[in-house]
Amino acid sequence: MTSDAKIEHYENFPVASILLPREMRAPVGVIYNFARTADDIADEGNAPNAERHASLAAYRAELDKIAAGQPTSPDKPLFAALARVIAEHRLAVEPFADLLSAFDQDIEIKRYATFAELRDYTRRSADPVGRIMLALFKLDTPENIACSDDICSALQLINFWQDVEVDWRKARVYLPQDDMARFGVTDADIGAQTFDDRWRALMRYEVDFARQMMLRGAPLANRVPGRFGLELCCVVQGGLRILDLIEAVDYDVFRHRPQLGKTDALRVFLSGLGMKLRGTPPKTRAG
Repeated sequence: MTSDAKIEHYENFPVASILLPREMRAPVGVIYNFARTADDIADEGNAPNAERHASLAAYRAELDKIAAGQPTSPDKPLFAALARVIAEHRLAVEPFADLLSAFDQDIEIKRYATFAELRDYTRRSADPVGRIMLALFKLDTPENIACSDDICSALQLINFWQDVEVDWRKARVYLPQDDMARFGVTDADIGAQTFDDRWRALMRYEVDFARQMMLRGAPLANRVPGRFGLELCCVVQGGLRILDLIEAVDYDVFRHRPQLGKTDALRVFLSGLGMKLRGTPPKTRAG
């Protein structure tokens, strides 16, 4: 099987092609294309919501065909390729359907009252990617899945915290509304980019929570062998580095969007390599 898919940045897709075993790059490319194009349906362009829902429903119909062992539509080659990957690697269809469910939710839902609501979203928008990857590598034990879920959801939370201003321009606020209320922060404060002690306290709390979630999942990276294990070590270190950068700008993500530059990328790789060679995950911070 071949694929010309190019694996680039995708916020919920913690795999870089350079570290993947060569034989896994094609199937991962197909899976990436499915996730990327479905996410774009929900998030990009100016299509009305009804059209977006209909397009994702068409994706779901193709998944249903794959699940039933039926041929996919001849005018949708992506799903023919996906059907081959699912059959060859004996993957479950449910994680792919969960992704579609989350993308469909993104069209209408712009606020989350509680972290439990947000976690239900990340369970479907982020966790399936890790579960699919573990299944590809035949590493999908319950213990590994639990750690993978923590890593994937932590990555998405980190993306939300660095992109508060970007999401606001899309009329979205992923910060749980009850957390905001607890620290006295309102939607109006986000719109006005109010940077004060209330905002710092809220973001410190969210950053600390995401860090602990990432550290809880980190042992998975040391259990996974080979280049995929090194990739996961770098994923963990990359997420933690973004959190460090958010802290470095004193949580002012309105005016300073933290992102990894070339120096950071080298730092992340070396930290990931060190984590892999030591065979131990990062230490939980005290205090």
